[in-house]
Amino acid sequence: MYVLWGPQLLFFHNDAYAPILGPRKANALGAVMQELWGDVWDQVSAMIEQALSGQAYQCQDLPLTMARFGVAEQTWWSFSFSPLFDEHGNIVGMFCTTRETTKRVLNEQALRISEARRMELIAEAEQAQALHVIEEALHQSQKMEAVGQLTGGLAHDLNNLLMGVTGNIELLQNRVVQGRTSELGRYITAALEASRRAAALTHRLLAFSRRQTLAPKTTHINQLVEGMADLISTTIGPSIVMQIQGAEELWPTIVDPHQLENALLNLCINARDAMPDGGQLLIETHNRVFDKGCATQGELASGSYIELCVSDTGTGMTADVVARAFDPFFTTKPIGMGTGLGLSMIYGFARQSGGDARIDSTPGTGSKFHLFLPMQQGQNSPVESSPGPEQHAVSSNDGGTVLVVDDEPAVRLLITEVLEELGYDVLLAHDGAEALTILQSKAVIDLLISDVGLPGAINGRQVADAARSLRPALNVLFVTGYAENAVLGEGALEPGMHVLTKPFSIPALTGWIGRLLEGNAQEN
Repeated sequence: MYVLWGPQLLFFHNDAYAPILGPRKANALGAVMQELWGDVWDQVSAMIEQALSGQAYQCQDLPLTMARFGVAEQTWWSFSFSPLFDEHGNIVGMFCTTRETTKRVLNEQALRISEARRMELIAEAEQAQALHVIEEALHQSQKMEAVGQLTGGLAHDLNNLLMGVTGNIELLQNRVVQGRTSELGRYITAALEASRRAAALTHRLLAFSRRQTLAPKTTHINQLVEGMADLISTTIGPSIVMQIQGAEELWPTIVDPHQLENALLNLCINARDAMPDGGQLLIETHNRVFDKGCATQGELASGSYIELCVSDTGTGMTADVVARAFDPFFTTKPIGMGTGLGLSMIYGFARQSGGDARIDSTPGTGSKFHLFLPMQQGQNSPVESSPGPEQHAVSSNDGGTVLVVDDEPAVRLLITEVLEELGYDVLLAHDGAEALTILQSKAVIDLLISDVGLPGAINGRQVADAARSLRPALNVLFVTGYAENAVLGEGALEPGMHVLTKPFSIPALTGWIGRLLEGNAQEN
């Protein structure tokens, strides 16, 4: 748009300028310049005066709010003012061109904002990446601290136990050389007790690391708690009042009942220790359903769970202690009063069983331990729990052959000695490949005893599966130091396959041999 002005009056304007004039369009020609510019006159008057003094003037992207002209929003304009001269060089007016630049200015502003936001996002991403690196370093530091605490505590306890084993064996050896056989019994007893305590320690570590061998079965927790009531009451003593509140119609769960009993007893013992002057112990059960939001607060998947709670009115714990309560070898008890593995074992057992463990505690008011276990889904047959091995004593037998597969020579020797004392023939293999060669032969085999973790490409489960394909009725006894669930099938063993956890006692081994071979004899 363009306009011709005299020194003070409008001479001419083109059609593009007409909308700005609005109602004044009809009588704009000859109008006073200041009157037409109205409320923006203060912003343009200096430019106009400069042009009328003979100097051209240009202004880019001047922000104007021209409500007088019917434009409510702020707009942007570019102006060019040029003086007009007559033939004698006298200034007779000026020529003004105006162009609205609002759209371009707004686009540029949006682009600058977008670029600024992009730079902010880049800075935030770089900050997040730096924070991630710091968090990873902190996590690694904490992990190494936990590993150091774990290995330090483990080394301390195992060294004490090994001293009890090796020291008594050395004394036993010396007494045999000296011919002093009357004292041998107490050295043997002390060495065996130290070895059993070492086995219990490794069991707790495996529970924490979720590698223990479990025997899950359908369990009704209310019945389990009621069955333990007398034992718990005797353990906590008369100064503590115990209450049991079992939920009605509590759902069943699939869990190892023996490990759950150990976990409950440990929680009650901890509660007793937190109430040296007496108090109240409450054991509760509940049905719980967690949606996705509730489940993500811990480590649970959404779904249905049975909650077992143990509450006390004891000393309670600070938030820092609660945060570390499940760490292995962490304990607030005096030296010699606890290993610091009880709660870590319970946590590992709960996680391995598909559940979780949580703690609520306030110093001075007590603590509440929550154990969550998944509800049994459907009506699938539960995995049978392992019977007590001593329940099946070995009776007189007509002989038989047992294939023993283990890469540890000491274990192979032990099992061989037991079997030969019982009158069985023994075939030995140190890995899966050698065991398959024997199984593919025409040798008569009545029982397969195999470690799960074997060197080479063939593990114990694969040996058992191959044995079953060649000899479908063959019973299998797995002996393992930890629960290799991916190999064992998460507890879904086929009928006739059983697990014996290392280290095992001789009565436990003979009990299993008697049960399995006796079953074969009855079938034959």
